[in-house]
Amino acid sequence: MPNPVAVVTGVGPGTGAAIARRFSQGGYAVAMLARSGDRLATLEREIERARAYPCDVTDEAALDRTIETIRADLGAPKILVHNAVGGAFGNFLEIDPEVLNRNFQVNTMALLHLARRLAPAMVTAGEGAIITTGNTSALRGKARFAGFAPTKAAQRILAESIAREVGPKGVHVAYVMIDAVIDLAWTRQMFSDAPDEFFIKPAAIAEEIWHVAHQDRCAWSFNVEIRPFRETW
Repeated sequence: MPNPVAVVTGVGPGTGAAIARRFSQGGYAVAMLARSGDRLATLEREIERARAYPCDVTDEAALDRTIETIRADLGAPKILVHNAVGGAFGNFLEIDPEVLNRNFQVNTMALLHLARRLAPAMVTAGEGAIITTGNTSALRGKARFAGFAPTKAAQRILAESIAREVGPKGVHVAYVMIDAVIDLAWTRQMFSDAPDEFFIKPAAIAEEIWHVAHQDRCAWSFNVEIRPFRETW
């Protein structure tokens, strides 16, 4: 039997790579999507059964070509993890409106484009999962998150709408909200005085996404919140 196929968007050195590694370890062929071809090529050499597909998920034509190539190379995707993210800091007076639009294209419209292209085959098969990584901006709009929070809130609501449509048809849709600072080289520099327990590990995020993707269908989650044990919430 061929390996089941997982598509992961926004594959960088942190969460995206950790998700790709976890699904590879679980026996999946992993299609890794990101704009940086060089970075993907490096990860392709490191992760078994992972294939690099450089793609801007906001470009519909490029997305169509990429998905067709994935199907030809690996087979029909069973899992989609939409991890690509566009973000910006600034209040509503400071941000460039075009930045908000760009982030909306990455966070929300790309989810729509991907789901429209991948969910029908999952429905036909009677199984599959679509998981989106989010954060607390999906639930609250802080002052300096005006260029970001609206797009994540829309993303969560879109995911819920998709879940209500395809869930009864056997496809699990979930929104994993990460309430934490992810442990990356640049976040360690930004929060240089923070203890280890301040950060959430990419591998721990990936483990929870793996768990959600393989929940028994009698006990599916939609809103999933994860945070370090010392995080204030």
